[in-house]
Amino acid sequence: MNHHATQQVHAGYEPEAPYWPVAVPIHQTAAYRFPDHATAASMFRLETPGFTYSRTGNPTVAVFENRLAALEGGIGAIGTATGQAAVALSLLTLLHGGKHLVVSSQLYGGTVDLLTDTFADFGIEVTFADPADPQAWGAAIRPDTRAFFLESITNPLATVPDLPALADIAHASGVPVVVDSTLATPVLYRPLEHGADVVVHSATKFIGGHGAVLGGAIVDGGTFDYGAAPERWPQLTRPKARYGGQALIDRHGRGAYLALARSKFLHDLGPSLAPASAAQFIQGLETLAVRIARQEETARTVAEHLARHPTVGLVHHPAIPGHPSAALAERDFPHGTGSVFSFDLAAGPEAIGPFIDALELFQLVANIGDVRSLVSHPATMTHCRLTPNQRRAAGITETTIRLSIGLECPEDLIADLDRALATVPASALTGEAR
Repeated sequence: MNHHATQQVHAGYEPEAPYWPVAVPIHQTAAYRFPDHATAASMFRLETPGFTYSRTGNPTVAVFENRLAALEGGIGAIGTATGQAAVALSLLTLLHGGKHLVVSSQLYGGTVDLLTDTFADFGIEVTFADPADPQAWGAAIRPDTRAFFLESITNPLATVPDLPALADIAHASGVPVVVDSTLATPVLYRPLEHGADVVVHSATKFIGGHGAVLGGAIVDGGTFDYGAAPERWPQLTRPKARYGGQALIDRHGRGAYLALARSKFLHDLGPSLAPASAAQFIQGLETLAVRIARQEETARTVAEHLARHPTVGLVHHPAIPGHPSAALAERDFPHGTGSVFSFDLAAGPEAIGPFIDALELFQLVANIGDVRSLVSHPATMTHCRLTPNQRRAAGITETTIRLSIGLECPEDLIADLDRALATVPASALTGEAR
């Protein structure tokens, strides 16, 4: 079962007696009955695998975790309550005390909030680097750097990094690479095959696909050797009373990272994925490749149309000539770069509101990855808390508009955009568009 389309439907689950359900059952339970006291004690000591409490594991959630790990080529996964929780836990597992991260200057705004505000409260320092400049990442590494963090396709400008080059720089300094691959999904890109060590997803988006439930996931490739420099990773390599005086790396080997993320951070902080939500993500995975292919094709058609429109200044999509990631996208993304991209109006900021309000099919929301087409204005919505300098570094202007293309007919979406663009008054247009 090596083909992704087959794994999406079958990986991680086999029907069992007495009813042999074909669809994955929802195990809507908080706790689990133990057969005897000795088994319970052994499971709580983390000596015997199994489910003790749904905060740290659930049979339905486990199917989702196993299926996504198979699709990404990882050794295992952890489901979380949100994509933001997945990002937080994936990095906290690597940060023993106040340490340092090198992260992309082009990130989703909520992630920037997490890294620059909440993480700062924990004494964690962050250096931003241009994802198109690998040497800048190397120059930013410090002795206390514990991870690189970036997106495989950036939100909202659809740029792609040279992940193999960044991974080589990180690994040469003993630093693991964590990649948020929400926009790509394993259908378009598998970061573990390009040098990443850990992949995170906001399953809320394309994996769920219908904007109905929140959730996230962490997938570990099991590739980073924490034992090569044990003094840098005491949380994994030193004996801990919590684990019966053992070191996690001795007990779990390549699975030590996931064991720490689940047994400490998921357990202690509690951002657990609900079983009913996991069931919807499992169903979402079953149709993921079909949806992604349709949305990618439509997005390319819409982007090419916008690039020819006189009221549009610039389209941020790798398929459009002149996009800074065009060559990398052609090399690493043979099936496209997804259905989220942006464009800049060739008008002043005062035209943004009237344009968005004139749209009928595109719905004004903060989300992406829905079967419905969506629109947002990053500067006043998802990236509103970035400083002006941070927005400039991310390539976001006051007239940047983000689109997430759904499953509607492309001709209808183009007609909706054209109708809204026609409402932009001539007085608002820049000289280039007049």
